[in-house]
Amino acid sequence: MARQALGKGLDALLKQTQEVLNNPAAAQNSQNSGGASVQKIALNKIIPNRFQPRRVFDEAKLQELAQSIQEHGLTQPIVVVYDAGMDKYEIVVGERRFRASQLAGLTEIDALVHKALSDQQMCALALIENIQREDLNPIETALGYRNLMNKFGISQTDLAQYCGKSKGAVSNSLRLLELPQHMQDALQDSTITEGHGKALLMLSDPAKKETLFQRMKKTKMSVRQAEDAARALLQPAGAKKGPKPPEVSSFENELQAALGTKVEVRYGKKMSKGVLMIQYNSLEELDNLASRLKTKLL
Repeated sequence: MARQALGKGLDALLKQTQEVLNNPAAAQNSQNSGGASVQKIALNKIIPNRFQPRRVFDEAKLQELAQSIQEHGLTQPIVVVYDAGMDKYEIVVGERRFRASQLAGLTEIDALVHKALSDQQMCALALIENIQREDLNPIETALGYRNLMNKFGISQTDLAQYCGKSKGAVSNSLRLLELPQHMQDALQDSTITEGHGKALLMLSDPAKKETLFQRMKKTKMSVRQAEDAARALLQPAGAKKGPKPPEVSSFENELQAALGTKVEVRYGKKMSKGVLMIQYNSLEELDNLASRLKTKLL
């Protein structure tokens, strides 16, 4: 399947949608140039988004939102697209608000109605809106990225641009899907954080990875502690243990932040000789790293 950009049309669509969401009163009952308007739609005419990236809906938080809607009303419309074939409105953005409105006993809801959106636009809008709101857990975000890339042939570069992320951040997010399922489950239920997940990815040996994962759950270690523990597990048997000097750890962290991938300094007893290791996980990521390093050096 040929690679394709998300297209200039999505830029305008994102801008138009965000303007209405930020100021729904100004758009109420008015038709805009993009062919969308805010209307009141019966809840029984609305169906979920086929491309919804969110997998987990916290029931307690839904109840809190439902209570707020009962007391103050819905302060922001959802976004839907009309499906003439089914005579239904499919949610693009706002499924959490839709579910809470059902719990609140509403029969209709304010919605920004788009006349027509492509599957690609619907998938991208749902993912980007959730990411901007930081509503997704790390695995939901990674699955959303992968869905867009696989279904529509979108490159990591285009995806990063439209999500407002660095290419390294997108790549690191996708790498979380390399973890065993039970570790992904722990990320989804917030037993561990994305930083802990990245520390686990430092280890290629499944047994060492599982050892570190169990230690994370038992000791509630910080991300920094998890990274140090992963480095210790990477050391050959009989190698000198112990934390790295602060200047080495600082260098690793700074370079890692700049490149968006795992960096490690390995050295001997006197630190006069060693190896600088820069990790990559795909040929595309290697090409990106090479380009960024050449830009800095030339």
